[in-house]
Amino acid sequence: MESLNKMSGERGLLSLDQLSQQVETGQIDTVLTVFTDLYGRFVGKRLDATHFLETAAKDGTHACDYLLTVDMEMEPVAGYEFANWQKGYGDFHLSPDLDTMRHAAWLDRTAMVICDVASTSDHSLIDIAPRSILKKQIERAADMGFTAKAASEVEYFIYRNSYRDAAENGYHYLEAAGWYIEDYHALQGTRMEGLNGAARRNLAASGIPVESTKGEWGLGQHELNLKCADVLTMADHHAVYKQCMKETADEMGMSVTFMAKPDSEQAGSSCHVHLSLWQDGVGVFTGGENADAGLDNGSDLFRWFLGGWMAHVHDMMAFYAPTVNSYKRYQSGSWAPTRIAWSHDNRTAGFRVVGTGESLRIECRIPGADCNPYLVYAAALASGLDGIANKAEPPDVFSGDAYEADHLPHVPNTLSQATDLFESSDFVVQSFGKDVAKHYWHFFRAEQDSFDKAVTDWERQRYFERI
Repeated sequence: MESLNKMSGERGLLSLDQLSQQVETGQIDTVLTVFTDLYGRFVGKRLDATHFLETAAKDGTHACDYLLTVDMEMEPVAGYEFANWQKGYGDFHLSPDLDTMRHAAWLDRTAMVICDVASTSDHSLIDIAPRSILKKQIERAADMGFTAKAASEVEYFIYRNSYRDAAENGYHYLEAAGWYIEDYHALQGTRMEGLNGAARRNLAASGIPVESTKGEWGLGQHELNLKCADVLTMADHHAVYKQCMKETADEMGMSVTFMAKPDSEQAGSSCHVHLSLWQDGVGVFTGGENADAGLDNGSDLFRWFLGGWMAHVHDMMAFYAPTVNSYKRYQSGSWAPTRIAWSHDNRTAGFRVVGTGESLRIECRIPGADCNPYLVYAAALASGLDGIANKAEPPDVFSGDAYEADHLPHVPNTLSQATDLFESSDFVVQSFGKDVAKHYWHFFRAEQDSFDKAVTDWERQRYFERI
């Protein structure tokens, strides 16, 4: 069955018939089949388009199962039960989700399709794969009668150095695209329109609607906002957007980074996520005449969802901030939230209630730009749906400067602390299952261990001569 997007003829999305026509005319000769690893980066392979049409579109393809157990350097990490040397690192099945097939407009004669990761024996979804984890929460929402809509706002820094040059220089002496804080500046934004404009056009031509780009609060920092969609589509769009932005910059001899804190002297890069629940095409967060006016006319469902989301921040923090670097972003006065509070249109709080009527939604400002969108939205849904199930009440609305509110709970300060909270959480096991919880606990612990063993520039500068 064709997706709703394809039936509406959305530009950039491809049906099998449309792909076949473009293969025949030579417009497309390659299909990029991808899925995200635990970090949220695309991995996969390029298939000859004719082979994809004849075989893989129906039967799928395969990849090595070690891809869900590697570190950032693609080294297999010991200690995972899912895949290891003792099991021989076999294959898993990649099942193309044809609703995600699109023209990758920034690549030459290439289509892209996102795959679900499945068992080779019965093609059932593999629980630990990020997209599978989100799908499980979407199914839970459906069982409760809801669908979810979401939108990502992701920030990034632009540099005039190519990725290769940056790597060869050890990521020192990078030339930021801007030389003063350019938040909302039209002039400085124009200077980066070559890249940002190309990214917007490439995404739009690839079936990913973009709302806007703008300058941000760091030197060379910008933000691109995606148009609201159902939550699975948004996670897919988010992942494709990052790939498109990187590859568009790479083609121009530039680079962008989605590190949460690439420079200690600059603002960090956030991923603000917006979420709302719907039922039969109607937003259920709006309360109407009987609503509690203290919650922006929100319904009971809205209040309980917010309460659950806030209550489980500590349990899920490792999904929102998955790297050692993530936690450098949480500094007072930096536009990144340090306190777990909700407020009306207040950018110092971790949760911001925005919109009216059916646009009423919750914006969570805690995740960083380095997050895996599938895991973030899965964590948010699991938490909010638990709030509804248990009628969790949020704390009182906060007003003022949350950075100065010492009585409010603080977000975890380190990946190590967040990993401990994740590991000890019964709620994580309840939400995702014991195997998934253990797999990701090991992933976060391995990331922390890699950092703990590393000798940093900070240490050399501080101790080399003077200790």
